[in-house]
Amino acid sequence: MNNDIILRKIARLQSGGTPRVLDLFAGCGGISLGFEAAGFEMRGAVEFDPDAARSHGLNFHAGASEHSEPIDITKTSPAELCMKLGLGSVAEAFDVVVGGPPCQAFARVGRSKLREIEEHPEAFIHDPRAQLYLKYLEYVEAFQPVAVLMENVPDILNHGGQNIAEETCDVLKGKGYICGYTLLNAAFYGVPQMRERMFLMAYRRELAVEVSFPKPTHYLVLPPGYEGSRSVALKTLRNLLDDAHSYIAPPPATKDLPPAVTVGDALGDLPAINARELLAEGKISRGARRFDTPVSYSRKKPSVYAELMRAWPGHPAPSEGPTDHVIRYLPRDYELFARMNPGDQYPEAYKHAVKMFEERLAAARAEKEIKEGSSEYKKIWSSIVPPYDSSKFPNKWRKMWKDQPARTLMAHLGKDGYSHIHYDSKQARTISVREAARLQSFPDGFRFSGTMNPAFKQIGNAVPPMLARALATQMMQTLKHAVNENKVSDEPRRTAAAVS
Repeated sequence: MNNDIILRKIARLQSGGTPRVLDLFAGCGGISLGFEAAGFEMRGAVEFDPDAARSHGLNFHAGASEHSEPIDITKTSPAELCMKLGLGSVAEAFDVVVGGPPCQAFARVGRSKLREIEEHPEAFIHDPRAQLYLKYLEYVEAFQPVAVLMENVPDILNHGGQNIAEETCDVLKGKGYICGYTLLNAAFYGVPQMRERMFLMAYRRELAVEVSFPKPTHYLVLPPGYEGSRSVALKTLRNLLDDAHSYIAPPPATKDLPPAVTVGDALGDLPAINARELLAEGKISRGARRFDTPVSYSRKKPSVYAELMRAWPGHPAPSEGPTDHVIRYLPRDYELFARMNPGDQYPEAYKHAVKMFEERLAAARAEKEIKEGSSEYKKIWSSIVPPYDSSKFPNKWRKMWKDQPARTLMAHLGKDGYSHIHYDSKQARTISVREAARLQSFPDGFRFSGTMNPAFKQIGNAVPPMLARALATQMMQTLKHAVNENKVSDEPRRTAAAVS
């Protein structure tokens, strides 16, 4: 990399310039929102999904067409991106690159290949997953950022036997960066959701800084599934033949911190949607849910978290209320949702459904004879009991607890939403788009392009903005300290200790 360009960027920051960010694999903008809130300038993004790209452009660039169109990173060079966005010189366009290629990109790329991929790209030209990683490296090489943030699932620490985070650090170190990675859970940073992810930070060695991660702001005892996944990941790090030199232990959450934000804190001020009443009144039906009808907040006093979601800087709630508080049409299951207890999953739901069937069958048989296995018997069964094998889909459904953070929202939320059934049995439904956004820490003024299903997918795919804000604030503090102290150097410093 050109050291003169790096020094010019550092000099610009020293003179008070705002760090300019490029968000790769940006989605609708979870990371972007956090970096914007921490004082960075969101100057550009690359996103392939059309709805997500439009959402990003809508929220960060007032819907400007050049910022709202999908971009295929495998077919767009850094120079072409700059031309599209009207940014001029590639090397001068951005100071920070954030995001991260999907983990599938690494499935067949070994450590030696990661180091050689730039010299031998023809070996990977027919593997689109490896192309994503190749393009990521190409963009970092071209834009020469002073800092990098990558995010991915914890499994990337043992992806087909590889520690991709460590291998990525090796590559970035070869390009002149100081690197470190860790595991963070969103619930420790004020997000009402237990979401565990890997984060990697890197700074140019000229900044002469150490990599550090933000301290938790909230405390929670993680349930076995989450603490277990972290333990497995860390055990993997210790067992790998190659030491995890760049791993940094996550800052601990201590009991003196405020308790984690709960589902009730997040959703309590949103207006109730009583699904069974809407169904009985014919006010809900099959079809696309559009975001064109505002709803007023309930009269309940909003929690501190809800107030933040209403008044996020730069994205305040619409004065008439949110327009995306819409739910799925699931007429078979509303009554079943009402019967479920908080914490119930699919096996419990199935038992409730069988009990409901028995009750309905007994009532019907009081009127006339219905033989087991008859068409009418089967009709009653299918109108009540879900068709999935309860032994094969134990986690397909879950009714949330009001007094805990939600479990991880996934992109699959765009297909059914059964993983997050509302805790209020009177409402008896899966969560709305706005409720999903609240659980992911998207403010009420953030607008999602498209209809309900694409919006759910965008939310499930995103990095929680509040967690991104914590990471961005840490990065901003590190950059300001480096440039204000004027400790610019050509010598790298060591990061925190590896796994003990």
